Amino acid sequence: MNNPIQIGLCGWGDHDIYPPRTTSKEKLSSYAGHFPVVEVDSSYYAIPSPERMEQWAADTPPSFRFVVKAYRELTGHGRGKNAPEKSGVAWFADFRESLSPLVDKGKLTAVLFQFPPWFDCKKEHVHYIRRCRQELKDLPLAIEFRNRTWFLPEYYDRTLEFLKREELIHVICDEPQAGISSVPIVPAVTHPEQTLLRFHGRNHHGWNQSGRSNEDWRAVRYAYRYSDEELEEWKVRIRHLQKETNQLTLLFNNNSEGDAATDAKRMTKILGIDPEGLASRQLDIF
Repeated sequence: MNNPIQIGLCGWGDHDIYPPRTTSKEKLSSYAGHFPVVEVDSSYYAIPSPERMEQWAADTPPSFRFVVKAYRELTGHGRGKNAPEKSGVAWFADFRESLSPLVDKGKLTAVLFQFPPWFDCKKEHVHYIRRCRQELKDLPLAIEFRNRTWFLPEYYDRTLEFLKREELIHVICDEPQAGISSVPIVPAVTHPEQTLLRFHGRNHHGWNQSGRSNEDWRAVRYAYRYSDEELEEWKVRIRHLQKETNQLTLLFNNNSEGDAATDAKRMTKILGIDPEGLASRQLDIF
């Protein structure tokens, strides 16, 4: 394994790391010169074709890895505008086919199921997570909750035990503590091969929609730059987590104001990591 701790960003299109005149088609290969892993966010809005996944795999070095966000129909968010009507079985089949190029090339770190804030801890939702596991057998599935009932005292241990039993990767979140739609930091490993950490920032006042339009809300929700002290506090947690899992993947999502790349590089430095297998960077002398 090239990078036992791999640090990257959520998406690669909107970060201030590219030379001038870099086209959208060139951004992924340029991104791979900075980070060894990326989260594919566009797959939440529409399932990419296998051909597109094949191209993304070809545009990145052999050791580069992807975390792919599950399509919104599979996480309870409902179909997007103009999306075709299909059965759940068909959506799962399409999504699995989409992932096949990354699986075949060994470039898939995990499939991220980020459930909505209303996906609370109750029997029908537990059954649905089991169904996801069954429909995508043998794939590395990561579960991120957005409802704190999963970690109430009476459910905390049972939630983690359930994830372990189903061979699911627990996603550890750093996010504002802003009511029912946020979860606490739960630095626990549920899968021996992989653990995901997602850094959403700590913008307490922007986390909940609070009457904002969707556009305004998304523009402020992840507006946050971590302090050195806030990043440093993760060092001890990460060293403990390393003892229980083969690879840690840290993904920075705090990019409403362009802070994700800067914070990811600061975390790389704090942890003393020198990522292996990055793409060669193009020099822009003008």
